[in-house]
Amino acid sequence: MNRSIGFSTGALAFGNFRLALDMLRGYQVNAVELSALRQPELDPLCRAVHDLDLSQYDYVAVHAPSEIVPAMELHVVTCLLDLAERGWPIIVHPDAIHDYALWRRFGALLCVENMDKRKPVARTVDELRSVFDVLPEASFCLDLGHGRQVDATMTEVYWMIRAFGAKIRQIHVSEVNTRSKHDRLSDASVFAFKRVAEYIPENIPLIVEAVIDEPDISSELQRVEEALLKPLRVPQAWRNREENRGGRRHLLGRLCSIRMNSV
Repeated sequence: MNRSIGFSTGALAFGNFRLALDMLRGYQVNAVELSALRQPELDPLCRAVHDLDLSQYDYVAVHAPSEIVPAMELHVVTCLLDLAERGWPIIVHPDAIHDYALWRRFGALLCVENMDKRKPVARTVDELRSVFDVLPEASFCLDLGHGRQVDATMTEVYWMIRAFGAKIRQIHVSEVNTRSKHDRLSDASVFAFKRVAEYIPENIPLIVEAVIDEPDISSELQRVEEALLKPLRVPQAWRNREENRGGRRHLLGRLCSIRMNSV
C-alpha cells in the first residue's frame, strides 16, 4: 500500500497508547492517531510523547478528548498545543468545544470531525458549515462510519467531500453500529465506502477506528484496502449528466443500483 494508513491507538487498546503502539510494530502501517478520547488520558500522553518511538510513522495525529469539562478547557488546549507544535493535527469533536477562541489558536492543525447521529452538530454539510464559519482555518477529519450512520446512501458524505474536500486532513474508517460504537467493516460498509472512494484524494491518510484485537489487524487492513483503494468506477460523462440533474439523493442511489445490477 502506497497510501498512509494506520490505526487509532484507542481502537486497539482502550486508554493504553503504549500497548497499541507495541501491537502495531511489525505491521505495514505508516500512520497513527494517538488517542486521548477520555480527558484523563491526555496528561499521560503529553508527558510520555517525548519517549515514544514513532519512527515507523509518516503521519501522526492526536485525538482530543470527546468530552471536556469547561473548567478544564484551557488546560486541555494548552496540552494539545504542545503536541501541535510537532506538526501533528488535533482531531476534535465540535460538540466538545466551549470557547471557540481558544481553539482558533491551532489554525489549520485543528481538524474538525463530522459526528454520528447522537450529536446535535456536524452531522450534515449544513451543520459542518456552521462549525467552519466560527473555525474558518480548521481542517476536516471525514469519518466515513459516522457519515454512513447518518445517511446510509453515502450521499451526505459525497456532498461533504464536494463542499469541504480542500479541508480534508485525514479519514476515519470503521463501521459505526446503531449504538454508535466502532466495529469492523461489514460487507455493507465496504460497498458503501467504495461508492465515495474515488472522490477522496490519494494523499489523505486513512485511520482505522474499528475496535479489534491484534490478530485481526491484517484482515481489517485488507477490508479497508478493498473499501477505499479499489473504488467503484463510473464513467465521467454519466456522472456529469446525473449531477446536472440536481438530485442530491439521486446520484449515489443510482450508483448503488447500477453496481447491484452488475453483480
